[in-house]
Amino acid sequence: MAAYNASARFEPRTLTLTSLLPPLFRLLGRCSLASLHRFGAWAGLATYWLSPRYRHRLQENMARGLGRTPTRAELHANAAETGRMMLELPFIWQRPFEDIQAHILELVGWEKVHQMLAEGDAMIALTPHMGCFEITSLHAGTFMPMTILYRPPKQAGIEPILRAGRTRGQLSLAPADLSGVRSIIKGLRQGVSTGLLPDQAPGKGEGIWLPFFGKPAYTMTLAARLSEVKKTRVLLFWGERVSGRGWRLHCFEPEEAITGTLEERAAAINRALEALILRCPTQYLWGYNRYKTPAGANPPPAQ
Repeated sequence: MAAYNASARFEPRTLTLTSLLPPLFRLLGRCSLASLHRFGAWAGLATYWLSPRYRHRLQENMARGLGRTPTRAELHANAAETGRMMLELPFIWQRPFEDIQAHILELVGWEKVHQMLAEGDAMIALTPHMGCFEITSLHAGTFMPMTILYRPPKQAGIEPILRAGRTRGQLSLAPADLSGVRSIIKGLRQGVSTGLLPDQAPGKGEGIWLPFFGKPAYTMTLAARLSEVKKTRVLLFWGERVSGRGWRLHCFEPEEAITGTLEERAAAINRALEALILRCPTQYLWGYNRYKTPAGANPPPAQ
């Protein structure tokens, strides 16, 4: 007869953040977008006041971008928009696609996308951490194949939710490694568009130090390399958040041509992002640690 193991019967189950995130995402995904935006704004403002480190970074980065000290109202608006950005993710990743499409209020400038397709070019869609950067690729995937570069989240439990939410329509994902980059380049040559976040701080060896709002930032070179592929066109996108209602999706062409050496192309992309961000600075993720030095990378040059 097996020995009775009391400890095995009564041992409490350990709950971790990783184990709680998937059910929390599913629960939040059932809420209305208006509710998520409302709760997100409260959460964003609470984070702003409870985290001195985050508050200082947001204030410093926003001041650098605006070229002046931001007002209290601008800082609060940005903190609230950041909270909305985070809490709308469960809605986008969990809801049926028809529900998400119903919250797209307007398309601005998307005739450029259809013109590009008519001319047989592939698109390099650049979307900064601004507004809702998930929604633009989802909409594009309804009428064209696209490969999205991504890094697996630190919380492994979120990855199945992320993959299911992002691989809809004609969208597919490519890992942010050499194999993923090769597949994207191969796809571009075959007319398959791609999308990435060009203001994301890259890892060691994946970037160069270039000005971003007047301060050296370790800038990814991938977007610049992709722009060298023939029959491709760089377009900028922004999912403007209309709180409680949905999103207005904007498409722009860079104000200056993305040409020249790799460094010149990357610098031109940074300038294009700056111009886009200043269209609505309260919806940019100023709290992101954009100016960090990646582990093992050379420090930034003296300003």
